[in-house]
Amino acid sequence: MAFYILFIITELYILAAMGHDRHVAICNPLLYSVIMTQKLCHALTAIPYLFCTFQSLLLTSKTFTSTFCGSNVVSDFFCDNVPLIPLLCSNARQIELMIIMFASFNLMSSLLVVLVSYMLILITIFRMHSAEGRKKAFSMCGSHLTVVVVFCGSLLFMYVQPESAHPFSTDKITSVFYTLVIPMLNPFIYSLRNNNKKKGTKR
Repeated sequence: MAFYILFIITELYILAAMGHDRHVAICNPLLYSVIMTQKLCHALTAIPYLFCTFQSLLLTSKTFTSTFCGSNVVSDFFCDNVPLIPLLCSNARQIELMIIMFASFNLMSSLLVVLVSYMLILITIFRMHSAEGRKKAFSMCGSHLTVVVVFCGSLLFMYVQPESAHPFSTDKITSVFYTLVIPMLNPFIYSLRNNNKKKGTKR
């Protein structure tokens, strides 16, 4: 469960870093290699992993140091902290509030970076005089934006609302979407920018 939480949260911040990367590539192409240095790329990867490891260990330790009672059946197809809340006898409300608080912060902060990046990208695209340049810029952003919308949309639905606001049957469908469907679609979505893939699809 700790690794699951770590990788889910980290993906949000990696997607935000990719949004910033596309912003620099489109808005400042001549300064791209100066701004997006190897040191900055390492920082944009390492800091989210450290921050998300802290959150993951905190939520996991808080959950498993609480008292469980009643059924020992997890109402999901994998071990996540949300399906474990109904099995808790102690600290259930506190853990639920922590999940909502952390999820809200992670989603809103990463989405804010993505939204600001794409607002600046759109301003730059509308200022372009070349239709080919606009097409290339939209092509560069399309795959990333698709993943962000689908991934963050399902996470917003799942985590940023009280457990009483939606049934666990709906949660199961949502969790299948962002744990199985999206990771399987990612290689296909990102490969749409590949010229060989485009040629193969047209045939």
